[in-house]
Amino acid sequence: MSYIAVLLLGALLLLYTRRMKATTDQQSSHDQQKHLERKAMTVKHGSFSYQKSSPPQCQQNMAAANVTGFNWLSREIQDFLYYRHCRHFPMILDVPDKCGGGDHPADVFLLLVIKSPAHNYKHREVLRKTWAKERLHNGVWIRRIFISGTIGTGFEKEKMNRVLALEHEEYHDILQWDFNESFFNLTLKQILFLEWMDRRCQHASFIFNGDDDVFAHTDNMVEYLQSLGDNTGSKHLFTGQVIKYARPIRNPNSKYFIPVQVHESDSYPPYCGGGGYLLSKYTCLAIYTVSKTIPLLPIDDVYMAMCLESANLTLTPHAGFKTLEFSIPDNANVKFDPCFLRDQLVVHKVPPVYLFVTWQELHHPNLQKCKVTI
Repeated sequence: MSYIAVLLLGALLLLYTRRMKATTDQQSSHDQQKHLERKAMTVKHGSFSYQKSSPPQCQQNMAAANVTGFNWLSREIQDFLYYRHCRHFPMILDVPDKCGGGDHPADVFLLLVIKSPAHNYKHREVLRKTWAKERLHNGVWIRRIFISGTIGTGFEKEKMNRVLALEHEEYHDILQWDFNESFFNLTLKQILFLEWMDRRCQHASFIFNGDDDVFAHTDNMVEYLQSLGDNTGSKHLFTGQVIKYARPIRNPNSKYFIPVQVHESDSYPPYCGGGGYLLSKYTCLAIYTVSKTIPLLPIDDVYMAMCLESANLTLTPHAGFKTLEFSIPDNANVKFDPCFLRDQLVVHKVPPVYLFVTWQELHHPNLQKCKVTI
């Protein structure tokens, strides 16, 4: 072999070696970048995690447009029908250890599950200092979580998500999914929570499910639940203000308008007012199981009752739940009177500023001097 041929062969070998090294370095850099991206998707801090898991994106059900009268429905109702089958959305904020983990379940007697859109920051701050404060009462633990979706798009969505993320870093008490907060997605929020409970929190004995604008006497709730004797959450319980003989509202101008394309029946089963009600863990998991075969309905409290009926379970009325205005005495200020509230479990529509003051008054020693129970 000539000297020139040897030099040429050597040059080719050097070029090949360098190319292989560059390819290996590029792959290594790519793998490292992927690892960092995956790591960035899950940021753990204490007992909470930020994790935007990504189930397959749910597609429109185009067959919904074939429903009679579809073109006459509002855009919101059309969208509800298009995406009614969608029940899995990316989770943005999680509290995986709220009820303990693995072989070490936490002793959660009453889990407060509070529906709260991102912009209701003041409500959440007041609740954390009042009836939703995590604490030991009568020897058992009360814990809380807020459940939320997203609001708006672009800049607004980014800022509202940041609000929840900052709260979450401090309090570790928010579950958030990447779906749009709206009246038509209230039931979806309930289903997503039940799925989370099935995975993360089967050990909580009882659940209070309510809005962030209610007064909830959680001390009284614990004492009521403890009075049930042998029901430690392993038996059926669903109690609240029971509403009977309700019908779907067919008036298109009503917020609660439900057309026949969404719900054909002209009646609803008896249901508990959605401002707040109590369930056992047994009942929560039973509802979640049957919900997989029942199409979603925008009215979340009615939907829960439909699932309950399908599971052959019944409601228990309780006079301490005041979720409808007509169930409160005819006095504009009585709902803020601690002498009235001391005997209640839930009263709907209490502004945060009144709630904060009333909770302090309710626990004042002089409250014992109330002469009359209203």
